[in-house]
Amino acid sequence: MADTHTPSSSFKSKLLRLASSIGPGIFIIGYIIGTGSVTTMATSGAKYGMSMTWALGLSCFFTYVTIVCISRSTIVSGETLLFSIKQKFGKIIAIFVIFGLMMTELTSIMGVMGIATDVVREWTRPLTASGNGIHPIWSALLFTAILYYLFWKGTHGFFLRAMAVIVALMGCSFVLTMFMVIPEPAEIIKGLVPKLPSGGNAHLILAGLVGTTMASVCVVTRSYLVAEKGWTLNDLKDENRDAIISLSLTFLVSAAIIACAAGTMYPRGIMVENAIDMVKTLEPLAGRFATSIFVAGIIAAALSSLFPNYVLAPWLFCDYLNIPRKMDRPTIRIAVFLLASLGIVVPLFGGKPVILMIASQAVSPVVMPLLIVLLFVLLNDKKYADRYKNPLILNTGLIVTFIFSLFISYSAVIGLLDFLKNF
Repeated sequence: MADTHTPSSSFKSKLLRLASSIGPGIFIIGYIIGTGSVTTMATSGAKYGMSMTWALGLSCFFTYVTIVCISRSTIVSGETLLFSIKQKFGKIIAIFVIFGLMMTELTSIMGVMGIATDVVREWTRPLTASGNGIHPIWSALLFTAILYYLFWKGTHGFFLRAMAVIVALMGCSFVLTMFMVIPEPAEIIKGLVPKLPSGGNAHLILAGLVGTTMASVCVVTRSYLVAEKGWTLNDLKDENRDAIISLSLTFLVSAAIIACAAGTMYPRGIMVENAIDMVKTLEPLAGRFATSIFVAGIIAAALSSLFPNYVLAPWLFCDYLNIPRKMDRPTIRIAVFLLASLGIVVPLFGGKPVILMIASQAVSPVVMPLLIVLLFVLLNDKKYADRYKNPLILNTGLIVTFIFSLFISYSAVIGLLDFLKNF
C-alpha cells in the first residue's frame, strides 16, 4: 500500500501539534500584554528611548523561571498552586494571595476597558459628524458582549483558540508599526545594557514596566492552564518549550511597543502619559496607516487581557475549594457576568482609568516575592515534590528572581514617593 503521508502533510501535522502544545503560552502572552502594558511601554519609549529594554528582558527571563517552576509544581504534585499553598501553609496565607490577586483583577478590568474605550473615541472622532467620536459606553458594551459571548460559548480549547487569534492580531499590529518607525540599531543595543535613566519618574516607570510583565496574576494563572492542559511528567519538555516561546514573543511585542514610541516621540521630546497620547502624537510623525495599526493593537491587547481576567476569579475560588473548574455552572456564569459588567463603570460614570491601572499593578510587587518564597519551599519539600525536587539550576533561578522582585518592589516604593512628592 502506498504511503499517504506526503512531506507537506507531515509538516502540517507537526505545525498543528506545535500550535496545540503552546496554547497555555498564548494565553500568558494575552494576559501580560494589555493596555496597561502598552501604556507603560509607550511611556518608557517616549521618555527614555530604548534605555529600559534591559529591564524588559530581565522581567521576561525571570517570568520564564517562575512559570517553569509553577508548571513543575502543578505537574509533580497533581495540584494547582493555590490549593497547594492552602494545604501547606494554611488558609490565611491562601486567602491573602487570593485577596491580592482579586484586587489586581477588579481594578484591571475597569482600567483596561476605560483606556480601550477612550482610545476608540479618540480615533473615531474624524469618522463622526459631531467630531466627538464613538461614546465610550457603546464601545464598552460591544467589547463586553463579544468577550462574554466567547466565555459562554467555550470550553478551555475554545478559550485558547480565541486568545490565539486576538494575540496574533495584537502582535502583528505592534511589530508592523515598529518596522515603520524603528530607531537606530545603536540605540537598541545600548538599551540592553542595564542602566537606570536619570530624572523624571524613572523608578516608577521601571517598576511599572516590570510589574506589567512579571505579574503575580499571570504566574498563578499558569498553574490552572497546565492543569487544564493535562500535562504530566512526560510533558515537561513541551511545557518548557511553551514557556520559552511565550516569553520570547512577549519580549518581542513589548519591545516593539517601546520602539514605536522611541522612534517617533523620544527624538522630538514628546511625552506620553497614556495610550491615548500615543495615538494622538504618532499620526503626524508616522502616518495615519501606522497609527491605525497601532490602535488595532491596543484594542486587541485590551481584549486579550480582559478575557483571562474574567475567568481568574472562578478559577481561584474553585481552586481554593478544591472543586472542578467547570465554567458552564450557572453560578460561575453569573459571577463572570458581574465581573465583565465592571468594564462599563469608567465609561458610564467617568474617572481616570490610568490611575486604576496603576492601582492594579501596585499590588503585584507585594504578592510576587511572597509567591516566589512559597513556591521555593514547596518545590524543595521532599514530601510534596518527592524525587522531583527542584534541581540546583531552578533553585538558583528562583533565588535570583526573588532578589530581583525585591529590587523592583523597592523601586516601586521610591518611585511612588517621588511621584507623590511632585504631584
